[in-house]
Amino acid sequence: MISVNGLTKRFDSFTAIDGLNCSIPEGCIYGMVGSNGAGKSTLLRLISGIYKPDAGSVTIDGEKTYENAAVKDRLVFVPDELYFLPRSNLVRMAKLYSSVYSKFSTERFRELVSTFRLDPTANLGTFSKGMRRQAATILALSCNADYILFDETFDGLDPVMRNLVKNLLYDDVMSRRATAVITSHSLRELEDTCDQLALLHKGGIIFESEIDDLKTSLFKVQVAFEGDYDRSKFSSIEMLSFSKKGSVSSLIVRGDRDQTEATIRAMKPILFEILPLSLEEVFVYEMDALGYEFSDVLKQEVN
Repeated sequence: MISVNGLTKRFDSFTAIDGLNCSIPEGCIYGMVGSNGAGKSTLLRLISGIYKPDAGSVTIDGEKTYENAAVKDRLVFVPDELYFLPRSNLVRMAKLYSSVYSKFSTERFRELVSTFRLDPTANLGTFSKGMRRQAATILALSCNADYILFDETFDGLDPVMRNLVKNLLYDDVMSRRATAVITSHSLRELEDTCDQLALLHKGGIIFESEIDDLKTSLFKVQVAFEGDYDRSKFSSIEMLSFSKKGSVSSLIVRGDRDQTEATIRAMKPILFEILPLSLEEVFVYEMDALGYEFSDVLKQEVN
């Protein structure tokens, strides 16, 4: 388990991480989303022991990561800005990784090179952005680390490669009980990948939940009744939003679907349906309930 308690990291006058707390259980894919400057990359560098906290602590299975070689042997970090040795190829980089990671598997390295169809003897400096990301992924997964940290996991990858990386992460989590922590600017990238998701803003986590809980506990209801009525008709239901056009109302409801359906059907509506929400819609309403403007918290980049 990764435990983060009261974590703070400053760079001169800028506070990148401000008293952050979270717990990441083993055997899951934990996603972090947020705009530029939200603190995602800094948090990964603190977890991996690259940065030393100014306050608070980061531990993996009870052990601090900073300047702890034994713990670092169990984790691998793929940063947003990739680095390879000058004029190196995958074979040379694999030798470097195998000298650092005790569980590095040459057999798996060869299998992954074949899967990604990369030339292991080609100069990495000639690779495209996406190919370099694939090369870094091959090296990281060959380490058989217990904790795998990816910053901007899918950056530069085409849809086919994105799905391949997702499936490989699934396999590691399911077969080895590994823990993957991945970041992205896009909720859509993480929606069908993660078990848990956290939204970072100004160095802190302002919202965190399991994906399944998000999708099942918040939903949209469209309902109509004969005669006039207003919001007070649904006083027994927890609503995050209510709007009405003519006789048809739209409700964003938090709670148990079956119970909500039974409550509304007992009112004898002339129209009634429950609709699912996208993960982005869920975040919009949850942020509004917390007093945040979603568009300010998470601004999507234009590529």
